[in-house]
Amino acid sequence: MVDQDALVGLVAALEDEARGLVLTRFTNDDAWALGSRLWQTARERGLSVAISVRRGEQLLFHAARPGTSADNDAWIARKERLVRRTETASYLVGRRLAVKGDRLEDRGLDPLLYAAAGGCVPIVVEGVGMVGTVTVSGLAQEDDHALVVEALRALRAGA
Repeated sequence: MVDQDALVGLVAALEDEARGLVLTRFTNDDAWALGSRLWQTARERGLSVAISVRRGEQLLFHAARPGTSADNDAWIARKERLVRRTETASYLVGRRLAVKGDRLEDRGLDPLLYAAAGGCVPIVVEGVGMVGTVTVSGLAQEDDHALVVEALRALRAGA
C-alpha cells in the first residue's frame, strides 16, 4: 500500500526542486556539456543508461552506455513526449497521477505514446520558459530523475 502522505510530500518536494532548476541560458554548447556530464557520471558509476538532450525538437546530444538497447530509446521518446506536452518533469507527472489514483489513460493519453516514468526533465530558461528536455533511461525511475537533476544543478552552478 502506498503511503499517501509520503507521496504528497514527494510531489511538493519535486515541485520545489523544479523551481530550482531554471537556467539563465541554454545553448548548443550547454547541451553538449550537460549530455557529456551525464555520460561521464554514468561511466564513473558503471550505469547503463541512454541519454538525450533536446532544444525544441532538435536532438543536440544522444548517447547510449553499454547495457542499453533500443528499448531505452523508446522510453526516452515516450518520456519526452509527455514532458513536451505538460512542460513538467515526467517523474512529477507520474507522482501527481499516483496521488490522485489516476493513470495516463484517465487523462486521455495513450501509454504507448507517453510515459509518466521518471527520467525526463524540462530545460527551462528564466524569462523564456521551457526550451527543451534532458532525459535518461535505464535505471529505476527515481534514479533516472535524480541523475538528470544532479547534472542540471551542476550546469546551473557552472560546474
